[in-house]
Amino acid sequence: MITYEYPFNERIRTLLRLEDLYEKFVFFLNQEHPQQHHVALSTIFEMLEVAGRADLKSDLLQELERQKQTLLGFRANPNVLPERLDAILAEVDRASAALMSAQGKTGQNVRDNEWLMSIRGRTIIPGGACEFDLPSYYAWQHRPAQARINDIAGWFAPLHPLFEAISVVLRLLRESGRSAKLIAQAGSYQQMLQGKVYQMLRLSVDDALGAIPEISANKYMLWVRFTSQDGDMKPKSFESDVPFELTLCNF
Repeated sequence: MITYEYPFNERIRTLLRLEDLYEKFVFFLNQEHPQQHHVALSTIFEMLEVAGRADLKSDLLQELERQKQTLLGFRANPNVLPERLDAILAEVDRASAALMSAQGKTGQNVRDNEWLMSIRGRTIIPGGACEFDLPSYYAWQHRPAQARINDIAGWFAPLHPLFEAISVVLRLLRESGRSAKLIAQAGSYQQMLQGKVYQMLRLSVDDALGAIPEISANKYMLWVRFTSQDGDMKPKSFESDVPFELTLCNF
């Protein structure tokens, strides 16, 4: 099964983009080749671009508090395990406290590093990070792999509380929805949402079908149109029925 996610608002779209960048960063950081560490460092620069909104930190703190209050409302529910609920609440509190203690603007330590900013400025230019452009960076790339890993991890460390908070918020959001098994007749599916506000949609489809969902939604209607790709990767309408699993998430 392939799971596709669709954000209903710009805030969730930003969080999903940052989560995607973080997964890429962790993968390339844990490799050993200098070119892979170049991608890891470039990914930090991309994170700064996406996370540059001044209100992202306050948005996350508000969301964590909102989710905490919702969770506290489950204490009286006999179907909820108290130990499990307490563990989730503790996780929310830790993420909130760590994010609150983070000082300054997101990634300010990177912006204050003139050497890193010189690399960032050159990486914007195609092929701009060659050894004749950045000899000091070229020399750094020849340091032992573990030394490079330690350097990059140190530069990323002040960003870690932000990504811990993002991880908690998105995980709780994903777990908030209920899945339904549906069928898109002749590759198309519509559902009235009746003005109910959702934050994210998750759609799972069997990858063996070769059906790719194109999703559009607002607070009134959800529309899914499945396509397939031919030899030149150009999408075309999927004519057959498509069974899929749909989850609407709104914590």
